[in-house]
Amino acid sequence: MTDTAIEKAPHEETTETQTAHNELQETGGHEGHSHEGHDHHEPGLHNVGHNHGPSLNPECVREIEVEAPAEEVAKAFRNVLQRYRKQARIPGFRAGKVPESLIRSKFAQEIRQDVLESLVPDRFREAIASQELKPVSQPQVVDLQLFDGQPLRFKAAFEVVPAFDIQGYDSVRVPRPDIALTTEEFDAEIERIRDSRSTMETVEEDRALVDGDFADVEFKGNVQTPEGAEAVPQPISGENVQIEVGGKNTLDAFNAALRGAKPGQELQFEVAYPEDFGERNLAGKTVSYDVTVKGIKKKNLPEMNDDFAKELGEYESFEDFSAKLREHAEGNKRQQLENAAKDKLVEEMIAKFQFAVPESLVQQQIDARLDRGLRALAQQGMRAEDMRKLDFERLRAAQRDTALNEVKASLILDKIADAEGVEVSDEDVDRELMIISLQTREPFDALKARLTQEGGDNRIREQLRREKTGNLLYEKLAS
Repeated sequence: MTDTAIEKAPHEETTETQTAHNELQETGGHEGHSHEGHDHHEPGLHNVGHNHGPSLNPECVREIEVEAPAEEVAKAFRNVLQRYRKQARIPGFRAGKVPESLIRSKFAQEIRQDVLESLVPDRFREAIASQELKPVSQPQVVDLQLFDGQPLRFKAAFEVVPAFDIQGYDSVRVPRPDIALTTEEFDAEIERIRDSRSTMETVEEDRALVDGDFADVEFKGNVQTPEGAEAVPQPISGENVQIEVGGKNTLDAFNAALRGAKPGQELQFEVAYPEDFGERNLAGKTVSYDVTVKGIKKKNLPEMNDDFAKELGEYESFEDFSAKLREHAEGNKRQQLENAAKDKLVEEMIAKFQFAVPESLVQQQIDARLDRGLRALAQQGMRAEDMRKLDFERLRAAQRDTALNEVKASLILDKIADAEGVEVSDEDVDRELMIISLQTREPFDALKARLTQEGGDNRIREQLRREKTGNLLYEKLAS
């Protein structure tokens, strides 16, 4: 049994576990513009000669026919054969003296694959460059014809980002939020910090529980199930759980049962959980509870004075602490509200501009979202064997709508960045890499070299460009 069975709306509180769960479960909305799961750079040709790959969006597919002259093919075969003759170790023959006919028969498949890999990628790149095409998916090679002494011929199908118009993007408007920090919000922040430094004291006085007290309880709950149910839920229980009587997050049924109760008293009552309750295994269920009150505790809050401020950090006085806290809280509120407005702007753009989206980019974004969610669950202690039991087909399907909108957002922002002339300098990229270096504790130079080799620096540049474009749109279009 956890405290969340007692609170009114645990689903309103964001925990790391809930964040990871939402990353895997959410089916709508828009999550920033980082989109590190994909980039728009030319892919390589892997497994050339094999006709397989992910499904593509027919509206985004382009197909080209590629050819190489017979002389070039023959030369490639000769080069590969010479290499195999030098390297082959076959009993009965000295190194480099194996007959060519034996090499051809023994290593036919390997030789053919090596020739393919020496010819196809270069010819493919030349073909797309001549037609000014920019693939965003791995090309799928079909109708491949490769024979020594004959021309190489094949077709390659791949996705591109289709042309689309963003005319009128600067007519979209969203309200500019009121970012001023209210007195109530600042007071709530002060109380949050004060509460985090509070202590609990056992009440020795012989009296009953009243609002403001914390009941120290032990309990067991049985989830009621309809007759004929196939599975009976396991009882839920808890020990040394403290419940704030009359607390704003405490369920009414617990408040009503605990008010007036005294230590040692045993209580029986039922709780009917609403359908939208945050703890999914309790939502819509009725639970019969047996509760024993073990004791009463009172929360002691520290005084708001200079000593309290100095305990929190290098503050000269409580006034100094309050000023810096207000500045921090104002910055947080501004960032949250402005980010929400920027997301709203992008959502309006997504609704305004309709165009086909490459399926490969959507699948890459789904991969990125799942990867983030699984890494978060792993950090929270979820075992690999438990992760393997997850229904990944269902999880991928649940991610699709969100991933699709994220890809559309990226493509729209890239298009607007082109129109607005948004650029990202090398200094901007290095600044971001320095932040990553500090967060991951990987030396800056090693991090930069690794990401440059992997193409990660280009993804970071794209991400920063989209963020700059979002900021520009907010300043121009939020009113």
